[in-house]
Amino acid sequence: MLRLGASVGVHQGSRILFSDFADGGQMWTGNGPREYRLDVTFPEPFTRTPAVTVGLSMWDMDHKTNSRMDIGAENITPQGFQIVFKTWGDTRIARVRADWLAIGSVRDDEDWEIE
Repeated sequence: MLRLGASVGVHQGSRILFSDFADGGQMWTGNGPREYRLDVTFPEPFTRTPAVTVGLSMWDMDHKTNSRMDIGAENITPQGFQIVFKTWGDTRIARVRADWLAIGSVRDDEDWEIE
């Protein structure tokens, strides 16, 4: 975790979500659910729910169909979140890579608890 000051931390990552053209998966064929979810667990948890952003860093698609997609973060907790990628209609997607960034409060060495 990168620390920005005493009590703010940053986690970041990059993941290939799917590669459906190789095996005729649902995002490529257009059959079945057109949603993919990936659980991300932070290597070190935050002390509170962080702010998380998700973006596309690679999008390989069929040029003969419309380009439609929605990507975001859901179910965010101090321990992790889900990347959610969706498409619809005639869109055919071969593969997608998503990058993410989480910023939030972390435990400081100077923190102490009173019981």
